[in-house]
Amino acid sequence: MNTVNELDLLQDVAVLTEQIMNIESVSGNEQEIADQVHQALLKLEHLQVHRDQDAIVARTNFGRERRVVLAGHLDTVPLPRTQGAKGTVPAQVIDGVLYGRGATDMKGGVAVQLALAAELTDAKYDVTYVFYDHEEVEAAKSGLGRLAKNSPELLEADFAILLEPTNGTVEGGCNGTSRFVIRTRGKAAHSGRAWMGHNAIHDAAPILQRLSDYEPQTITVEGLDYREGMNAVRINGGIAGNVIPDYCEVEINYRFAPDKTLAEAQALVFELFDGFEIERTDGAEGAKPGLDQVIAADLIKILGQEPKPKYGWTDVSRFSALGVSAVNFGPGDALLAHSDDEHVAQDDIRTCLNSLRAWLS
Repeated sequence: MNTVNELDLLQDVAVLTEQIMNIESVSGNEQEIADQVHQALLKLEHLQVHRDQDAIVARTNFGRERRVVLAGHLDTVPLPRTQGAKGTVPAQVIDGVLYGRGATDMKGGVAVQLALAAELTDAKYDVTYVFYDHEEVEAAKSGLGRLAKNSPELLEADFAILLEPTNGTVEGGCNGTSRFVIRTRGKAAHSGRAWMGHNAIHDAAPILQRLSDYEPQTITVEGLDYREGMNAVRINGGIAGNVIPDYCEVEINYRFAPDKTLAEAQALVFELFDGFEIERTDGAEGAKPGLDQVIAADLIKILGQEPKPKYGWTDVSRFSALGVSAVNFGPGDALLAHSDDEHVAQDDIRTCLNSLRAWLS
């Protein structure tokens, strides 16, 4: 277990970020950080606090006409394996830049949530703060998914912000994602008598050719241009260096624009690989931009920047499925997430806090 002082939610938000980064919370090991967040929120009398395993929901009840959600995950991907990497735990501060695992994805965003939860005892909207576990692993383990299943009423709102890193710009909605396995089957034989068998790996060549020939689309949805992508991400076949392989699998990842449902995306992939044995192994719906509300327009006006699309999949999709329009907005560069030198400028965290404070006040 890490030895971390009790969280001070009213300190400089950049220092708070460093403090929670020093609590190692790789997916599956979120209990300590969840305990710390839970205890800190319980001290705030203006919040009603609910806990579901390592997910915590804290809600104001000011009696406002509208409610917004600020959400973020507590877990990180595993620590870097590279010796001397900066993106690890504990954090380091170098020339105003905070290095360490979770700096961008997404403990800076979580610190902003916590700071606002402590500060805003009288806000323009009622606010629900959601902190959850198991975002960086398979969807079946998601703490947000568990909350949506066990206590969907706690997530009801007019608008939601997921504080994923966006370089301080609103990124609307998200692409959907899906994974497929395409299989070829042959006949095993000794490689010295290859003519006695049939090579399943060779049969996978047309699959790769169809992928190479496929031209991903850029699709405009509610004014934002979403770039799609379809790629082989894994190939597996063969059992030994002297055996003709009788089996091969090619795994495909298709990232699709939010103009399509998951079912429509599957139909496209099945059509492209017609004639092959294919199975969808995973998938998640995308989310439309969610920028068609006055609440969203007010935030964009404060930021003074044009919104962008979110190319990757995020949990805004889960809010969209609950009927809550949602966007991504948080400190840090998403391209640095999961990297060996993951980092965020301390001032970027402070700027994010100031923007959301202005929006909510």
